[in-house]
Amino acid sequence: MTESADGPGMMPRRLRPGQRTQVWVAEVSGGPPELVYSTDTVLLEAPNWSPDGRGLLLNGDGLLWRLDLQPEVALSQVPFRDLPPINNDHVLDAARGLIYLSANDGHIYVAPVGGGTATRVTHDSSRSHFLHGVSPDGATLAFVELPRGDFSAPGRLATVSSGGGETRYPQAGRCHLDGPEYSPGGAWLYLNTEEYASRPGHAQLARVPAQGGPMERLVKSESVDWFPHLSPDGEFATYVSFPPATLGHPADVNVVVRLVRTADWGHAVSHIPLFGGQGTLNVNSWSPDSRRFAFASYPLQQNAVTAC
Repeated sequence: MTESADGPGMMPRRLRPGQRTQVWVAEVSGGPPELVYSTDTVLLEAPNWSPDGRGLLLNGDGLLWRLDLQPEVALSQVPFRDLPPINNDHVLDAARGLIYLSANDGHIYVAPVGGGTATRVTHDSSRSHFLHGVSPDGATLAFVELPRGDFSAPGRLATVSSGGGETRYPQAGRCHLDGPEYSPGGAWLYLNTEEYASRPGHAQLARVPAQGGPMERLVKSESVDWFPHLSPDGEFATYVSFPPATLGHPADVNVVVRLVRTADWGHAVSHIPLFGGQGTLNVNSWSPDSRRFAFASYPLQQNAVTAC
């Protein structure tokens, strides 16, 4: 979910004076992440890996952009018709060549991943819909629902047919949650939740059955943990950790991108400290081969990102 837009007329996020977007790619085999793109003109957020494995898809200035990584690095706008300005909640259905996008009018849209005409999926304008998951068969979307314009309300897990229709509300605890994303097999929704919070805002990682049910905590930590993303082969996961006592998932703070094996969420294979937060890792950014993942940072003075 993005807190930078809650309805028509909201402006997309912009870089602050002296700030840059840096887009990084890391390997699960280790080593320092690679800086693949840097710009001081557009605030790019939330990389998805393109289905062809040769580039990234990111939002910026209310638009979707493709960042080609080969044969050479190049940024270009993905052209859409009938699509309002979008935020950083966009998810790929690579098998069917589609991308689902949350727009700043509060609705979810679907369009061909390479551009074309967008179609609205949701229709209740009294609610804001923040997309995070598409089931492996492409039939169902998982999202967070809020009353329009009320970010004080707890986020509620909701699902809807990818073709539109009646919204369903799977059982998923009682407290605020965000980032519901399907496991590669479709049996689970992975998310962050305040169900286990020892203090306000203390989000932790969990999973629930895709149809709803008892919640399972994945890791216990003092940090505020958001947006778990499983690799396509299900072996690895990434998430972003905010400092203790953080409320929500703000921009422009010191965070850590963590890589874990899904067999042991309590032990980080690697952790990457950076200046970012909102926009860094909001959506699944794994490469199709499960060997690489992407993320964004937003340094104010070209602070280097180093893996520890």
